Amino acid sequence: MGIPALQKRCIGTYIIKQLLRNNARFPLVLMLEPLFRCNLHCRGCGKINQPKEIMEQHLSIDECVGAAEECGAPVVTIAGGEPLLHPDIHAIVQALVARKRFVYLCTNGLLIEKHLAQFTPSPFLTFNIHFDGLAERHDAAVCLQGAFEKATDAVKKLIASGFRVTTNTTFFKGQTVEDATLFFDHLTSLGVEAMTVAAGFNYENADNQDNFLGREGTKKLFRKILQTAKQSWTFNHSGMYLDFLAGNQDFTCTPWGNPTRSLKGWQIPCYLLNDGYVNSFKELMEQTDWDRYGVGNDPRCADCMVHCGFEPSAVLATVKHPLQALKVAIRGPGR
Repeated sequence: MGIPALQKRCIGTYIIKQLLRNNARFPLVLMLEPLFRCNLHCRGCGKINQPKEIMEQHLSIDECVGAAEECGAPVVTIAGGEPLLHPDIHAIVQALVARKRFVYLCTNGLLIEKHLAQFTPSPFLTFNIHFDGLAERHDAAVCLQGAFEKATDAVKKLIASGFRVTTNTTFFKGQTVEDATLFFDHLTSLGVEAMTVAAGFNYENADNQDNFLGREGTKKLFRKILQTAKQSWTFNHSGMYLDFLAGNQDFTCTPWGNPTRSLKGWQIPCYLLNDGYVNSFKELMEQTDWDRYGVGNDPRCADCMVHCGFEPSAVLATVKHPLQALKVAIRGPGR
């Protein structure tokens, strides 16, 4: 399985056009947060730690579509909060799909059964279901008993209804290779298209600051996972990014690759750091001092290896250095 050929072709064409135009900075994925409300209180997330008046608001359909048009990225990830709590989420998705954006609707799965009939299967729509590991670990991470079983049921219902389904997982301190193997086997057995994985990053708004792996812990864990990876596992990442997680590649962050538009505006500089907001994507790109950020520039970035900053770097490296990417593909990432 993996990313379908249509999506690969569209994204590849977009990147080549940007490079031919000599655009040094351009987005690949718009991270759209139309609300901060959520029906969970995950211990590694600080998104719901907002004032009450903010928690009660949401972006309009026009604001969401306008952000996608303004940004121009071929992929839109809709997160939050829990996006299925948005009263117009089906209309937002429909409008973006009509514009041939590849939409990843990120959800914890608890409300899938209630809202499934509002959506129509499309090659441009993927439900991205949140898992933090097997049942005990996942339920503890999201602070809700039975959440893992409900997320698993959501995946089954979506696949049975003809939807594209991927998963999104964040690993925290205490994660073992053995548990990861069982977990990836479980997701693969469900028939998901691909799996997104990342190490939790101790960004400043997270509730639990002692729950993160750190950069060296991330490399150690992912090197072992990838060295024992099964051919049946399919990750929703470039091989170069996975090789980076294992410590075999050295990329600098590309924070403008996945810009974030939330209730408060365009977030400076990225999804995980919050140095303020601007009113337009143009302002974000032109007024942000990008050289201030990244490993070695900002101490807050020291442990970050998260895909929102480094997957764009890996994708661009794949396009610019195809032979290097081919070598990684032949030997396998992490080896």
